[in-house]
Amino acid sequence: MKKTFWFWLCFVVAIVMAVYFATRIIMTSLGHGPVAMVKTISISSDSGKKNLAALAAVAGIAPGTDVYSLNLDEVNARIAGVPDVKESAVRRMPNGNLAIKVKLYKAVAVWTDGQNFFPLSSDGTVVKRSLEEKPSNTIVFRGILPTDINKMVKTVHTIATKIDYIEWIENRRWDIHTINGTSILLPEEDPYAAISKLMVLDKNNKILSKKIKTLDMRDPDRIIVLQ
Repeated sequence: MKKTFWFWLCFVVAIVMAVYFATRIIMTSLGHGPVAMVKTISISSDSGKKNLAALAAVAGIAPGTDVYSLNLDEVNARIAGVPDVKESAVRRMPNGNLAIKVKLYKAVAVWTDGQNFFPLSSDGTVVKRSLEEKPSNTIVFRGILPTDINKMVKTVHTIATKIDYIEWIENRRWDIHTINGTSILLPEEDPYAAISKLMVLDKNNKILSKKIKTLDMRDPDRIIVLQ
C-alpha cells in the first residue's frame, strides 16, 4: 500500500510538471510570458573593453521585445557594421535574454589619406573611424599596406616622434618620411636591420635632425646621401 501511494504521488507530480513546462514552452513560442521577452542584453569583447554602450545602441533592441520575433542575423549585421568590430555573434539565452560577443580591431598605429587619420590594426586593416587628431608618439602609415605591420611598428617605435609617415612602395619595400623632410629608402631584404643601422647613425650623428633630402639605404653595403 505504501509503495502504491508513492507511485501515484510521483505520477501526479510528473504530470503536473509536464503540463507546467509544456504550457511555458507553448506560451514562449507564441511570444507570451517573461521568458519570451528580452529583459537584458549582455555585450562582451575580447579586449576587455567595458564601455560598449555604442554597440547596445546599434543593436536597437528595447527591453520587453519579443525575443522570438527578432531576426538575429539582422541584429548581428548591425553590430558587425560598427567600424571597430572585427567579428560578432548574437545568440538567445535560455532565460530569453540576448548575449552579444564581439572581437574588436586592436589599433597599433594610424593610417592617413593625407588629411584624415584612422586607427590601423596589426593585420593592416584600416578602421573606418576618423580620429579628431593624430595621436602623439604614434606611427603613421600611408598608402596600400601589407597584411602584417606589427614588426615595423615595434622596430621604429623608439623614433616615432621623428617620423612623419611610413609608406609601402610597389608592394615590396618601405620608405620612411621624417618630420624633418628626409625620405629614407629601405631595402627589400631585411629593412629592420637597416632601421637598426639608422638608429645608430642618429644616436651618433643626429642624422634625422639634419637637412637631408634623401637617405638611400637600399644597398646594404653603402648609404647614399642626397642633400
